Amino acid sequence: MVTDLLIISIFPLAMAFAAAYDLFSMTLPNWISLALVAGFALLAPLVGIGWSAAGFQAALAFGALVVTFGMFSMGWIGGGDAKFFAATCLWLGPEQMLAYAVYAAVFGGALTVLLLLMRSLPLPATLYSQQWITRLHDSKEGVPYGIALAAAGLLVYPDTLFMAALGA
Repeated sequence: MVTDLLIISIFPLAMAFAAAYDLFSMTLPNWISLALVAGFALLAPLVGIGWSAAGFQAALAFGALVVTFGMFSMGWIGGGDAKFFAATCLWLGPEQMLAYAVYAAVFGGALTVLLLLMRSLPLPATLYSQQWITRLHDSKEGVPYGIALAAAGLLVYPDTLFMAALGA
């Protein structure tokens, strides 16, 4: 029962915190990625993911980190996004990583288009008091890509080994 509670809370809460934090601050703090790694280390053995499978998932997540840090070095995404993507991949495993990357790209593209459209319109004066809205509206700011990463993670999470272990 405790394991089931952890399965339905750790990953979804991390996704929700990441999306909200990025929306309001345009940053993704390291503690969210670290919490995902720690949660994986805690839950993987409880759901039957053995050492070799966990090691393989960790190697894939490290590969994702290398690729996303390349994207970070080119200025395409933030460093927090890169770490968050890799930590999320750790939970999803090899079966869901490609779907996650595709959904994240699609959601990220849609979010970018939405922000560009929003930024092309004047911001109503009543919203200037909301710092997070003015930051989102500022064309010099980036895109809170953590929202897209979190949405994609939540979309594929039901098909993971963790959710398959619910009630087992």
